Amino acid sequence: MAHVQHGASEPDASGRAVFVPASRVGAATIRRAALFAALYRSDSRRETYETKHVNYVALFTGQGSQFAGMGRELHEHAQQARATLEAADRILPGLLELCFEGPEEELVRTENTQPCVLAVDVAAYRAFGHTPAIAAGHSLGEYAALVAAGGLGLEDALPLVVARAKAMQAAVPEGTGGMVALLRMSEEEARRAAAEVKSGVCELANLNAPGQYVMSGEIAAMHELVERFGRRQAVLLPVSVPFHSSMLSDAAADFAQRLKAVELRDAAFPVVSNFDAQPRSGAEDLRSALERQFAASVLWQPSIEYLLGAGHRDFIEFGPKPVLTKMVDQIAKAADVAVNAKSVTRADDLEGART
Repeated sequence: MAHVQHGASEPDASGRAVFVPASRVGAATIRRAALFAALYRSDSRRETYETKHVNYVALFTGQGSQFAGMGRELHEHAQQARATLEAADRILPGLLELCFEGPEEELVRTENTQPCVLAVDVAAYRAFGHTPAIAAGHSLGEYAALVAAGGLGLEDALPLVVARAKAMQAAVPEGTGGMVALLRMSEEEARRAAAEVKSGVCELANLNAPGQYVMSGEIAAMHELVERFGRRQAVLLPVSVPFHSSMLSDAAADFAQRLKAVELRDAAFPVVSNFDAQPRSGAEDLRSALERQFAASVLWQPSIEYLLGAGHRDFIEFGPKPVLTKMVDQIAKAADVAVNAKSVTRADDLEGART
């Protein structure tokens, strides 16, 4: 997770992840594995940039991967990345300076982090220049996936994620919500822990990987988890908002109105939605998925399990720094599947990712 000094940071893949052997993964994962869907096929109707089609899964990093200096090397050495980042800076003046220079206390503010990470995600993807068979993004990263797929324009996506961040931050009074990462326990154990909390709302917000589940809810409930399991197994995250929980439901309804004013198009390739781990490519289906994602759990582990069950073995992550590939490796190992997971965060990564 990002270490937030001021403001709020939305949890995503960059928490402490601990691998749990398949024997401890639990019945929920086994049941999902038994229900893996058949391979989802795309007719690839639109491409925003000139790209070549390659049979891989594009992954887009979410909030928590940010750092001062992100995207600078891509901007200096990759033409398509430079064009994308400069376009983003014209849409949101000051974005490039914030990405390259910080300061950290401004970059970690969620209304700044979200557009900066989205811009770098898309810049890395466009620098790579190969269209995937399918894509997925972790929370905020789902917006980057839609931009890559041509379903959402960059000029709409950047202001939209700023509005999303502000709506999330304003949803609950400061200090009333929080999040805890539960480590080294199965999904069943995490769900049981949430159900047994007595001091307020406590919900499973992120299913990231075997042994890494993030809880969200009222701050008293989060402290109860820490007291029960200890600080080594229940890590209180440095956020002040209960992201991806029912406490954001009212804000989600308001954000849905903002989404209605944004043009979405059919995607050139399907994007696996966070809220139900299923692929979508139709414009209105994508809009509905973004609405539901706002306050719903991030089903990252089920999303990767779906992709593995669909026969995908090659994954490339795009973003400021590698985060999701580690989770892919953990999920695949628990499922006893061999995968090839790479990342593109710098220009030096481009050639290796293409081979």
